[in-house]
Amino acid sequence: MKKNFFFTTNLFFFLIIYSSSFAQFQFDAQLRNRLEMRNGYKQLIADNQQTSAFISQRTRLTFLFQNETLKLKISPQDVRVWGDEQLGSSSGVLGDNASVDVHEAYAELKLNAKTSLSIGRQELAYDNEWLLAARNWNQNGLTYDAALLKFATNSVSVHLAASWNSSAETVQDNFYASDRIKSLNFLWIDKKVNENLQLSMSYLATGVTKTLTSNAIRFKHTSGLYANYKSKTLNFRTNIYYQLGKNIADNTVNAFLLDGELSYIFGGFSAGIGTSYLSGDDNVNDNTEKLFDMFYGARHKYFGHMDYFGNIPKTTKQGGLIDFNAFIKFKTSDKTSITNYSHYFKLAQSNTSSPNDKNLGFENELSLQYKLSNWVNIQTSYLFFLPTESMKTIQAVSDAKMQQFFFLQLTINPTLFSNLKQE
Repeated sequence: MKKNFFFTTNLFFFLIIYSSSFAQFQFDAQLRNRLEMRNGYKQLIADNQQTSAFISQRTRLTFLFQNETLKLKISPQDVRVWGDEQLGSSSGVLGDNASVDVHEAYAELKLNAKTSLSIGRQELAYDNEWLLAARNWNQNGLTYDAALLKFATNSVSVHLAASWNSSAETVQDNFYASDRIKSLNFLWIDKKVNENLQLSMSYLATGVTKTLTSNAIRFKHTSGLYANYKSKTLNFRTNIYYQLGKNIADNTVNAFLLDGELSYIFGGFSAGIGTSYLSGDDNVNDNTEKLFDMFYGARHKYFGHMDYFGNIPKTTKQGGLIDFNAFIKFKTSDKTSITNYSHYFKLAQSNTSSPNDKNLGFENELSLQYKLSNWVNIQTSYLFFLPTESMKTIQAVSDAKMQQFFFLQLTINPTLFSNLKQE
């Protein structure tokens, strides 16, 4: 695999040199290292358990080719934890290539002045990423295999996508893991009303197989609106999504998500408050599912950076989630900013599987970002979480106290070559 990887890299450089007078190229690199010290990250731990510490690394190359009718993007990457090599000897580490993968690989064909078709593995991130997200905190990131039709004018954009996923080349049946989306299809219409206001409408039809050995597919349908207002001093955004259809057990779905944030900006100071409401089940034994399914949407971006609520059905006992949040940010210079972000979490509903007390806990994050140059960024954060008795009951850790998490991240994003024309 490594030989193929380096062959592809060398071939692409050859094409750049050979064809630079006929087309546009850009070659980017990214190296992202992150030290994490976990003492309660994702999962509550008992007071006598030890802190976990490790360093992970993302190495990503991005090749972009573009001419009047074609855009081609290929992005191989390697993601690993320092020291995770599976092969080794007494004389040293031999290494392995188990983590080499393709992050993106797609072609976008320009059909006419306003329409294009993008086919292949690509990032799908829309609006503020509640439903479809790149999920960049994860070192692997998230991409989708899909065909995406795009139409755009000066003020309106329309995207229509379809996908059909399989685990292998098959000769019969359409089996697929039931915890993954077999078919993802969506329509997104975005309207730029004026310089300050953006509105969009989304519709998703997402299907999963009933079991790993079944061809039956259950579809959920999610539709809603997104609004984003920005001025020099005031920002406001909101999402409203409604969900219906059938879940994997063939039960009726009736769920919703409400989200909003209001922030104020004055010079280098900004502050904001927000609330997210993810509906949940008040009765886990009836034939209606009221827990909103976020599919592959962002978790880390919204529900606290200690990631206790990455798996909503499990971590809320189907109860859904309410997040009251607030932030204060100081931009001390062009290179440095300090942010404090706080969350208070509650169950949206209690049921027979969850505690009666809906309060779950308080999370606080103090973060420092320093921009060393245009392509080097350093971020460090200290977070703590104060769990309630209900949170301890859900996670089955009765003697959990204050939970803590620290990370230090270095991101290097240089453009190694580019002859793209500036629009």
